[in-house]
Amino acid sequence: QLQLAESGVGSLQSVGSLRLACTTSGVTKRSYCMAWFRHAPCMEREGVATIDNDGPSYADVGKGRFNISKDNANDMLYLQMSSLKSEDTAMYYCAAFWGYCTGDYWNAREYNNWGQGTQVTVSS
Repeated sequence: QLQLAESGVGSLQSVGSLRLACTTSGVTKRSYCMAWFRHAPCMEREGVATIDNDGPSYADVGKGRFNISKDNANDMLYLQMSSLKSEDTAMYYCAAFWGYCTGDYWNAREYNNWGQGTQVTVSS
């Protein structure tokens, strides 16, 4: 079972930047599709970015502003966010499933490993 734990500064002003980190452990994440999702109040959980050994993919909300990366040697997954807006306020989660990011990988139900989440609040 892959264990995930997110961290990152929680509150900041808009147009700022923030890097979220996810510590992974348990099994190798080299063969995993890893992702960042977010969940805002009264909204569905939505995928922000994914990454596997073939590279990253971004949802429209993240294109041009977010960068996902992973460090297999140190068991870390990152989400660098810039030009933040109040609409980015949400609980952010890292998630993973074994295999490549194919199929319905923007669907949260595809992921069977989740971190506990970290709150990001962006004030205007």
